[in-house]
Amino acid sequence: MKILEALSSRSKQKKKSIAVLIDPDKISDTSQLQTLLRLATENCVDYFFVGGSLVTTTNLSQVIQVIKENVSIPVVLFPGSALQIEPSADAILFLSLISGRNPDYLIGQQVLAAPILKSNKLEILPTGYMLINSGKTTSVAYISNTTPIPEDKYSLAACTAMAGEMLGMKLIYLDAGSGAEREISKRMISTVRKSVDVPLIVGGGINTPQKAVHAFEAGADMIVVGNALEKSPALLTEISEKVYDWNQTVSAQ
Repeated sequence: MKILEALSSRSKQKKKSIAVLIDPDKISDTSQLQTLLRLATENCVDYFFVGGSLVTTTNLSQVIQVIKENVSIPVVLFPGSALQIEPSADAILFLSLISGRNPDYLIGQQVLAAPILKSNKLEILPTGYMLINSGKTTSVAYISNTTPIPEDKYSLAACTAMAGEMLGMKLIYLDAGSGAEREISKRMISTVRKSVDVPLIVGGGINTPQKAVHAFEAGADMIVVGNALEKSPALLTEISEKVYDWNQTVSAQ
């Protein structure tokens, strides 16, 4: 089953998923990565997202190779630009930054990437990417030169998500940004969830099991954790247990 098909099916069943975000810039050696891979396997992580706002190293293909050699978890590119394309991955989040007004991230980078993607076998995941204010300027906001949606502008976020879905986006991704001070509120997630039918991904600032549960309760189909695991690898186990319990409850209904 393709990744988009699987996500859509799980969303309809109200089952939840976890993705671990790996920034190649933060992988200094393969032993560090292998430790994370073992942890992910033990805790039934569904996907690896690989990429970042500004990848300054040349180890993207190496990181993906190590993942592929050690686990069977699908690898999804989370690119900050058209330069971050690696055919050995399974899929790519084909992101359009619909919360901003910078044409380069709405369509410019996508035009550059399209012919490259057309010539390889990566599954394309058309994604409406929305930045939500988290209290400080994040890397993605700075690099993309866009202003995040204010955290109390719920209707604006909902209308932006609706527009993305109407434009043909198959996923909506709400992101507070890497290392966000605050996670996206339950009210924001819930408002966006009610406005669209496509699967909803939520990331940024999810650094406790309770925040993960709040995101799921509000309607997130998938949460993305990254920076928080550097400080507390055990967090993945705690979140995984919550996801397992949630999905078992749904299956029993």
